Order: sequence, then structure tokens, then C-alpha cells
Amino acid sequence: MASSPFRSILRRQLQLAFRPRHQIRAQSSSPNSSHTQDKISAKAPSSNLITASATKNTAAPLSIWQRLGPVTRVAQAYERSQKKRPYVTQTISSIFIFFCADLSAQSMNDDDYDPLRTVRTMIIGAGTAIPAYRWFHFLAKNFNYSSRVVSLGVKIVMNQLLFATYMNVYFFSMQALLSGDGIDGAVQRVRDTLATSWINSCKIWPIVMAFNLSFVPLEYRALFAGVVNVGWQAYLSLLNRWAEIREAEVEAVESVVESVALAEAA
Repeated sequence: MASSPFRSILRRQLQLAFRPRHQIRAQSSSPNSSHTQDKISAKAPSSNLITASATKNTAAPLSIWQRLGPVTRVAQAYERSQKKRPYVTQTISSIFIFFCADLSAQSMNDDDYDPLRTVRTMIIGAGTAIPAYRWFHFLAKNFNYSSRVVSLGVKIVMNQLLFATYMNVYFFSMQALLSGDGIDGAVQRVRDTLATSWINSCKIWPIVMAFNLSFVPLEYRALFAGVVNVGWQAYLSLLNRWAEIREAEVEAVESVVESVALAEAA
């Protein structure tokens, strides 16, 4: 009989040792913890709503370039094409820009339309595409100082001294070469036009470049400059045509003088 309490204790310990675990969890979970869990579950939806609302309110506003309707869609299509085939896209764009510029320039003259002149201008435009594209990327990566004003000023000066000079020399020399005037004719054409075109470019392109570098995204800068370039290339085409006329007049005068000298010698 003395062993009866001992057996009761042993039986109780064995029941506790082999009791299923889910009963242990159920007992160990107090009403307070269950109540706390319910509170957390109840608060979760509201916290999710707050997070979603905060995310919606902190979303970056669309830039002006993304709110221009059809213009934005055309620009986005251009951007996609440029990412896939940048050189091809730039070349086609430049050819089209120079084509429009020459049509504008020829419409200002009293002469008949010259399709060969348009073809020459389009060839020259194709040659400017990749250098212009690389130049804008070069400016984006270089001359970046702590002062934004200084950076912008240096980039504008470098563009005017280097790129504007190169483009004008290239345009006028190629016009002469493609017209069959040879090296000497190309050198003379540059002498007749470079100073005037460069001085006039200083009146326009620093302002255009300041706006372009400050507000236009990198992928659209060459395109923006190209749109302005329609008017500028029309002016260069006119300037080139005036130089051709002056050169023809000089040659005519020299020919007359030479004929007179030969007649007097005879």
C-alpha cells in the first residue's frame, strides 16, 4: 500500500512525458498571447493601407517630357530605337534633318531646285551623325565640377571652340569637295565662310546648349540639337551658296582679265 502514492506519482510523470505536443502548445498559449495576436492581425490591413498610401504619395512626378502626348510617344519610340541601334538611329535622323535644312535653304533662293545639292547635303549630314552623338556623351562624362554653373560654362565654351569649329569646317569643305572643286577649292571655301559662320554661331548655340545640357535628358540631346540644326543648316547652306556665287564671280573676273591680257599681248 505504501507504494500506491509512488505509483500515482510515476503514472503522472509518464502521462506528462508522452502527452501529444499539440496539447502542450494549446496549454502554453495563454489568453493574453491570443489576444495580442488578434490585435496584430487586426492592425495588419490598416498598416498595409498606410504603406500603400505612402508609396503612392511619394511616387516621383512625371517630367514635362513625359506629359506631351503624341510628342512623348514619338520621343519614347525614338529612345527605344536609339538604345537598340544608336548609330543607325542617329544617322537616319541626321540625314532627315539635313534634307529638311537644304529644302528650306533652296526655297529662300530664286534659283531652281537643285536635287544634287540636296544629295550632297544629305551625305554631309550622314557624316555628322556619329561624331555629334559621341560628342554629347563626351560632354556628359567630362567637365563635371562641384559648381553646376562652372560645369555648364566650361561645356558651352568647349562646344563652341571645338565642336562648332569642326562642324563648320567639315560642312563647307565637304560641300566644295563634293561639288568637284578639289582641295584648293575646299580650303578657299573654308576661308570664305568659317569666320562668319563661327561668329554667328556664337549668337545662337551657347543659348541652345545651355538649355540642352540643363533640361534635356542625355538620350534626347542630339535630337534636340538636330531640330534646332534644321534652321542653322539652312543658314549654312545659304552661306555656302553665297560663297559659291562670289567664287564664280571672282573666277569670271580673272578669266576676263586673262583674256584681255592675252589680247593685248597679241
